[in-house]
Amino acid sequence: MRPNRPVPGSPRPVRRTTRPVRLGPRSVAALVLVSLVGVLAFCWPLFADAGSAVTSHAGDAPWLFAALLPLLVAVVVATIADSGMDAKAVAMLGVLAAVGAALRPLGAGTAGLEPMFFLMVLSGRVLGPGFGFVLGSVTMFASALLTGGVGPWMPFQMLSMGWFTMGAGLLPGPDRLRGRAELLMLSAYGFVAAFAYGTVMNLQGWVLLQGLSSGISFVPGAPLEENLVRFVAYVLATSLGWDLGRAALTVVLTVTVGGALLRALRRATRRANFEAQVTFGAPETSSRGEAPHRTYVTYERE
Repeated sequence: MRPNRPVPGSPRPVRRTTRPVRLGPRSVAALVLVSLVGVLAFCWPLFADAGSAVTSHAGDAPWLFAALLPLLVAVVVATIADSGMDAKAVAMLGVLAAVGAALRPLGAGTAGLEPMFFLMVLSGRVLGPGFGFVLGSVTMFASALLTGGVGPWMPFQMLSMGWFTMGAGLLPGPDRLRGRAELLMLSAYGFVAAFAYGTVMNLQGWVLLQGLSSGISFVPGAPLEENLVRFVAYVLATSLGWDLGRAALTVVLTVTVGGALLRALRRATRRANFEAQVTFGAPETSSRGEAPHRTYVTYERE
């Protein structure tokens, strides 16, 4: 806690609170639209007929999802328009996206150890769901440019990482829960969400495995229950270990360095004026009805 500083002649204690970027009506509409399109895009092969042109040309499916990119741009524009973010906020978005993109290659390809996921959890917690979705999507886009991973799968990854980061911003108690309890909650979320991210991305790649005559490949036009059983077998056989490594590293990093990073992120958001609120109250009076000679500025605990 920073020491109180006397401010002669000012009103009663002034408290500066750090609030995440709010979700305005345009931001909510853009997020709902892109999420609905994303869910339909991920799930349409499960409901398409076997003889339809869509499933018989499954290799064309990823390009259909490339149409989601303009919607992601719309989320960015709507969030900026609704929140009125200034240059400091946009610069912070760029810095966090660059750091996340730089962290991804450090573990990619090694048992699923991807340290960028823990940064996305903490950033989404501090900055809120709207800013978190934008940050997750932009980070994955920057990572693809950095690692040469640009391809038809990129919009899938941007959507999945946006949901992953947004979920951290939707966790309860952002103004009350602090310390070890908050880190445990973020660790639990990171563990579960790491598996969820892998499962969603598996759904994108699994639909390309057609005609392999195996018990785990996708069968166009098959009953939904049969394909879901095949999909579960595919996840267990191909990516469970990879997702476990990602989830375990996210938990370890959150528990060990999460507290320091959360304080740094919250301090940075205050300095960037992410809708910092200053509330002035009526002057306090003494027991004899007299106004005090001095009041204090009170800051939040970091």
